[in-house]
Amino acid sequence: MEFKHEPVMLQECINGLNIKEDGIYVDGTLGGAGHSKEILKRLSNEGRLIGIDRDEEALLAAKENLKEFTNVTYVHDNHDNIKNILEHLKINNVDGILLDLGVSSYQLDERNRGFSYLGENELDMRMDKTQELTAKEVVNNYKEEDLANIIYQYGEERFSRKIAKNICEYRKQKEIETTKELVEIIEKSIPRKFQNDGHPAKRTFQAIRIEVNNEIKPLYDTVKNCIECLKPGGRLCIITFHSLEDRAVKNAYIDAKGKCTCPKDLPYCVCGAKSLGEIITRKPIVATDEEKERNSRSKSAKLRIFERK
Repeated sequence: MEFKHEPVMLQECINGLNIKEDGIYVDGTLGGAGHSKEILKRLSNEGRLIGIDRDEEALLAAKENLKEFTNVTYVHDNHDNIKNILEHLKINNVDGILLDLGVSSYQLDERNRGFSYLGENELDMRMDKTQELTAKEVVNNYKEEDLANIIYQYGEERFSRKIAKNICEYRKQKEIETTKELVEIIEKSIPRKFQNDGHPAKRTFQAIRIEVNNEIKPLYDTVKNCIECLKPGGRLCIITFHSLEDRAVKNAYIDAKGKCTCPKDLPYCVCGAKSLGEIITRKPIVATDEEKERNSRSKSAKLRIFERK
């Protein structure tokens, strides 16, 4: 299947990275390489792009999309391992890093990946198909309390306990194998009058996907590690799509900026506060109305930018 994916807030990301033509840049969520292609257009032959993705199909699509460029290094890995990746490539630090978090349009559209609540497909949801944990494993083997907590915390689903209870009741009879089976359980768990805010399975599917791919727990540390990998003046641009991601990024930025806690009447700092740089975006950048109209994925997107000092 063709990897179709319109990059969210493309120009805003390019502007935010403040690209130097001879610089080294990392796209930690390469996908179909929409953002990366624009970065590469602005690099000289001395510049370099490191493209990281945990999805092997995404890497194949990116190589095809970027075949005209010779200064790209492709890495099948997780951006959470940014320090190890750069160390392996013998790169001390870089001029910019971009992370476009969440699931791609392609992964949603490629129904056999099990990300979508539309149709009937095997419960999978792995971004990296070489990993063992799948959505089927989560749904059929997690304890009821753990399922309820995941659906509530990662999906912000008010009916999480009822959904978890009904999943556990259903799987006593047979294994839950398909997205359709799971959707039917969710729909029966949510009163009809509360099913008018988008698809009733949207929040639960998001929660299970986040659990399968471990998208939230390492994110704060990943952001801090990315900042530490930047050269002075280097920029980190991160696009988030829901409040859990955005909160982790915002908190990591605030902590990386550092804050002196000394009494105001002291002539100099004695608390040892250390700052790694500045937050460029006091408030997150959001997509224009025109982009939101054209690209539905951009509606909930927020871009936050940090500059290393």
